[in-house]
Amino acid sequence: MIKAIIVEDDPMVREINEKFLNKIEGFALYGSVNSIEKAKGVILSIKPDLILLDVFFPQGKGIDLLKWIRVENIKCDAILITADRNTETVEEAFRYGAVDYLVKPFMFTRFKEAMLQFKSRKDSFKNTDSMEQEIIDKYTIKGKKHVIEYNETIGDIKGFNQYTYEKVLVGIADMKDNAFTSEQIARNIGVSRITARRYLDYLEKEEKLVVDMEYGKVGRPKNKYRIK
Repeated sequence: MIKAIIVEDDPMVREINEKFLNKIEGFALYGSVNSIEKAKGVILSIKPDLILLDVFFPQGKGIDLLKWIRVENIKCDAILITADRNTETVEEAFRYGAVDYLVKPFMFTRFKEAMLQFKSRKDSFKNTDSMEQEIIDKYTIKGKKHVIEYNETIGDIKGFNQYTYEKVLVGIADMKDNAFTSEQIARNIGVSRITARRYLDYLEKEEKLVVDMEYGKVGRPKNKYRIK
């Protein structure tokens, strides 16, 4: 589980962010505080993997907390969630290591995308001593790509699992704008071809994917999917 804390002084926004985070599998909320000083104490005691951080506080700015984290050499990442659209603030946030920047108000789909991207990157780093360039490229600026809007209730459908569904969406996003087969998705995310095919066919029925038949010289034609 990814340990996360929320640092937000507005109680209503803090509650919304808590509810959003609790809806995403693979994340655990370990603290939710309303000031930078309280955040420092929680960070030192809990050692979170991720901080969801606002910019404006009555005493100080969220960027100051980012700077403190870097000075103290604390190993944790941060996603800024703020109404601050100032170019200088955005630039400074990334300069001090923010992995994403969400501008209020935002849709839950954008929040979900940020969390899944972070989780996917962190999972890729596990038990890996070296990284190939193509893996690194997934998590840099040029690796940003379109993500299908997901179905929050798919876990209620018989035979479908929310976690597998999210893995399939990440696998699709990794294909960028290229057409792909169920075999490719299965190989990339570590599920069976039959499982990948079932989820891809569901997304095609939801009109989120388009499927084309590719005819080879021999054998049966292959289904090739692409984002609609």
